[in-house]
Amino acid sequence: MTTTLTTDERAAAQAYVRLVETAQAVLTDPALAPLAAAYLSSPMAEADRALRAAGLSGNEARLLRLVSALRAPDTGHG
Repeated sequence: MTTTLTTDERAAAQAYVRLVETAQAVLTDPALAPLAAAYLSSPMAEADRALRAAGLSGNEARLLRLVSALRAPDTGHG
């Protein structure tokens, strides 16, 4: 089943992915981990704004479905 994302939903899913990837990078680097708050404040704010704009604040299940759809290979073309 294909999930079609609105512009706001796509932006929210992308912001969430950036936040997760940044958190993984920062928290796995012992030199950066002590500075996690500084490195993560901007991606967290971006994700928060994008989630609110898409109406996804508090709707983690929907967000994770959108992230999954965003990362799924495009099988509709070929």
